[in-house]
Amino acid sequence: MGVINVLDKHIAELIAAGEVVERPSSVIKELVENSIDAGAKNITVEIKNGGTTFMRVADDGCGIYRDDIKKAFLRHATSKVKTANDLDSIATLGFRGEALASISAVSRLQVITKNENEEIGSCYEIEGGDEISLEEAGCPTGTTFVIRDLFYNIPARSKFLKKDVAEGNAVSALMDKIVLSHPEVAFTFIRDGKQVLRTFGDGKLLSAIYSVFGKDFAKGLIPVDYTLDSVTVKGYISKPINSRPNRNMQNFFINGRFVKTRTGMAALEEAYKGSIMVGKFPSAVLQLTVPYEIIDVNVHPAKIEVRFINERPVFDAIYHAVKTALQQGDERKQVHFKENTAFNEIKKVNPFNNAQAVFAKAENTPAEKPIKPIERIKPVLKNSEPKPYNPFDELDLKDEKTKPVSIDNLKMSDSSNPFDIYSKQAIKRNSELENKKAEFSKQKLEKAEQLILKATQQEESLPNQEITVDDLTAESMETPIETEVSKEEVKPLEDVKPLKEISENKTDNNDSLTELPKEQTKLRFLGEAFNTYIIVEKNDNEVLIIDKHAAHERIIYEKLKADSGSANVQYLLTPITVTLDKIDYDAAVSNLDMFAKCSFDVEDFGNGTLLVRSAPQYLAATEIADCITEMSGYIASGKKDIYTEKMDWFYHNVSCRSAIKAGNKSTVQELMDIAWTLEKNPQIKYCPHGRPICIVMTKYEIEKQFGRL
Repeated sequence: MGVINVLDKHIAELIAAGEVVERPSSVIKELVENSIDAGAKNITVEIKNGGTTFMRVADDGCGIYRDDIKKAFLRHATSKVKTANDLDSIATLGFRGEALASISAVSRLQVITKNENEEIGSCYEIEGGDEISLEEAGCPTGTTFVIRDLFYNIPARSKFLKKDVAEGNAVSALMDKIVLSHPEVAFTFIRDGKQVLRTFGDGKLLSAIYSVFGKDFAKGLIPVDYTLDSVTVKGYISKPINSRPNRNMQNFFINGRFVKTRTGMAALEEAYKGSIMVGKFPSAVLQLTVPYEIIDVNVHPAKIEVRFINERPVFDAIYHAVKTALQQGDERKQVHFKENTAFNEIKKVNPFNNAQAVFAKAENTPAEKPIKPIERIKPVLKNSEPKPYNPFDELDLKDEKTKPVSIDNLKMSDSSNPFDIYSKQAIKRNSELENKKAEFSKQKLEKAEQLILKATQQEESLPNQEITVDDLTAESMETPIETEVSKEEVKPLEDVKPLKEISENKTDNNDSLTELPKEQTKLRFLGEAFNTYIIVEKNDNEVLIIDKHAAHERIIYEKLKADSGSANVQYLLTPITVTLDKIDYDAAVSNLDMFAKCSFDVEDFGNGTLLVRSAPQYLAATEIADCITEMSGYIASGKKDIYTEKMDWFYHNVSCRSAIKAGNKSTVQELMDIAWTLEKNPQIKYCPHGRPICIVMTKYEIEKQFGRL
């Protein structure tokens, strides 16, 4: 008994439909391409609930003859291919004859059409591949398709459809590609009763770019127009300064068809090499015109991939076109002098050939006052003759701040440094110490009075003669006097570290060594190599070499992951606006909760713009816009659908941007904080990207290398 069965027509149609109709965007793509092939100049697309329940595509093309309506819904029925030779030069977007048959097999479809040579139109309804009715209808020239309840008869397929927002975003992204590929057609896109896209159809690519991506993106573009052999490249590329963190804005069109070509992306990025940062990607909208004979568009069922007979001419054409445009369009800014500057006046007048003009100009110019040199202020010498003694001179009748201080009434005990008793700083310091005596406690005040009394006795014991500066210096060196009282008990002199040891504990940038006895571990900062690697001595038997960026990145990553949105945030004084393309914008708006888990406060500002009110405290303000853009692009790319993996990537991105950068200078305190954090968390061994954080070298290994063992 045989086991091979001939499938029923209905089952075969459902299987075939799965190859063409994947989601609502697949239906829109096939219908809009048919409208363009029909010569339409105005196309309107409308969807509801992401296209799952309602889709409408209306055009003003040539329409369908009444006699051809039923034939159009048969499998492999098309007006675009007649013979096998036509497959070698396909100039239309649709050509397989599978679109209408596949769509009608998995939906409830209604078509209203009228050919330009007919007086009255037709209305045809079909459900699940079965004909319902064919009637006359009054309508203008053109065709209108209405599709309802996609996959109503295949519940298994409908379960795999994403949310309405995601399906609507896919249709919106598709419309953007079609608009850019055919700027000569006026498109109108309506989503859930709201018009979100409208183009003028003036045939200018820049107008279409403006309608799709906005003014900010359109004004920073460089035009491209280049022909190499039989390949023509036209379009626009972004300036190197406007590079993006992903490839979502790279659009290639070959013969009016949007395609994904690795050859084009490689040539584009190769032309930008050396002009943009590593990890950044250029944006481009390039339209390629190639002979139909050297390209195969029948590779992929969705016709988004192509195959070249020889990829080298296409690569060279794109590379040289972009390179030439960059050299011509990305020029450096030049400085221009104004006409009335002194530099230009000197160039106009030659004092050797036109002396009269120089003198005439000098006479008409008002003379400037000569600038007098600043004279040194001579010191005012007091009268050397001694004044007679007046007992009232010692009375303080004025404010203490304005009382003059002389050297005669200055005591040796009033100065903390016996070598600078004649300096203004010493006199000021002595005055401040005297004013703060009242704030001292009773015990400390008694100690201070004892010190002052001791110093006074030493002063009175001196002979009654004139004291010179040399005498004071010598006396001070022989009898060191304590002048300041610390908050703690005065330590003996033996406890004070020698000057040599203190100097060894200081770095080149005058930062003192932070050697803190935390628990039982002793860390001593040795230095920093290449402004990247921290060198620390541990417990006198190990040397740690720490990558400061990798370590700091992992520390911030662990904090963000542990806090999960409840971390300390920085509220921005002025909210930051971030403008995205439609794909990234729709993806970001649909996943605002993911930004919140990373301590971002992001709002939908409308028209492709996000409003950021707060960000993680670790992230610099200059990094916020790029971080939001990169995170939105990651969500839109859909590389990883698991929520936890997406959040991990978010934490990685924020921590990498927030961490200390390799090559930048850091203080000793910052470096030691990283070292102590790693010491408290020995489980931290790798950065979020998998690179090692710390390398340990024991004393034994080092001495072994030097032959000491």
